[in-house]
Amino acid sequence: MTQKSQIGKLGEDIACEYLVKNGYKIIDRNFRRPWGELDIVAKYRDGTLVFVEVKAMRKNSSLNPEDNLTKSKLEKVKRTASLYAGSFENLVMESKGWRVDLVAITLPESLEGKDSKLRHFENI
Repeated sequence: MTQKSQIGKLGEDIACEYLVKNGYKIIDRNFRRPWGELDIVAKYRDGTLVFVEVKAMRKNSSLNPEDNLTKSKLEKVKRTASLYAGSFENLVMESKGWRVDLVAITLPESLEGKDSKLRHFENI
């Protein structure tokens, strides 16, 4: 496993743990299609279907993980989320719909999750 994929997996694991503790139920992880990928698909306690993009990186003085979410990447996530929601209509409550969130995680140099800094941006 490359260091980049190790950081990505650790970030997604930390994000899932955080989401579950905060009332989300994880439905799917790493949903991949040729046109895009969804890191985490979850259902919030109010019934909203939530697609979570995870950005994780080691501590860096000049960049935050959320700075790595480009406009084109966000558009890909939205398009893939829309196709997922259309394919799994039973997961989408008409009164709640769906949204895209970003979980940004700054990891310590040691790559241990316990000292990580997490920021959750809803409905980006």
